[in-house]
Amino acid sequence: MSGRDMDNLDSPLKQQPQPSKQQPSLPHNRGLSIAQKWIAFRTILLKEVRRILRIWPQTLLPPVITMSLYFVIFGKMIGSRVGEMGGVPYMQFIVPGLIMMSVITNSYSNVVSSFFSAKFTSSIEELLVSPVSKHSILLGYVSGGVFRGLMIAVIVSIVAQFFTQLGIEHFFIMFFTVLGTSVLFSLGGFINAVFARSFDDISIIPSFVLTPLTYLGGVFYSLENLSPFWQNISLLNPIVYMVNSFRYGILGYSDVNVWWSMVAIFSFCALFYIIAYRLLMNGSKLRL
Repeated sequence: MSGRDMDNLDSPLKQQPQPSKQQPSLPHNRGLSIAQKWIAFRTILLKEVRRILRIWPQTLLPPVITMSLYFVIFGKMIGSRVGEMGGVPYMQFIVPGLIMMSVITNSYSNVVSSFFSAKFTSSIEELLVSPVSKHSILLGYVSGGVFRGLMIAVIVSIVAQFFTQLGIEHFFIMFFTVLGTSVLFSLGGFINAVFARSFDDISIIPSFVLTPLTYLGGVFYSLENLSPFWQNISLLNPIVYMVNSFRYGILGYSDVNVWWSMVAIFSFCALFYIIAYRLLMNGSKLRL
């Protein structure tokens, strides 16, 4: 058979259409739906709530005992000698500040300890590689801190009724002040947990920053009792505005402008949320 005949035999094979090599198109990932994001947020929040209630001797009981000692020592023993402050009995004057003190410390400590534990055990990596929204993660942990802070506020308020009588002069100012403060310090605890490298790091801010600012935040005294110089120094303390706004909501008395205080509180909440979200998106500080 000649070479021309061999070419004729091969031509049908060469002329056959080749199968398409296109890859199958993958469905476009549009992210989780709102319902799925809600389920993720609710799951994280319920985990935090169950943890708080499961170890209540560590999360709920100590603040009640500590505040009760403050009521007895400062309210009954010292308060009887002080008399009135801000136009009200000294015991009534310090109760709003003590409630805010417990809200600040418990909101902060709940988030910083819970998130750093997840970071320490590497369980946070499971959330990071999942399709769960970073907003759901952040809001879940922060809401857990807010739950503990508000729960402590209610318990301490009930305990305070055994020592003095309290009313509510401006409910919405009181509520939004304690809510904004709890959110702000929950976000602060989250940011601290992101940067922390050991369990010692999560105790530095509460010990050396929050405690001094709280005691110098007008909890036990009115700014009117200070000299003009120390009044101006005290106004640099952000906790002064939170304590006085909450005191205004309960007693109707404040050393600062309440409306500007609330604007500042929620402005810092927005700023801290942006910082915490960017740190969560970056992810570089989330692995030990």
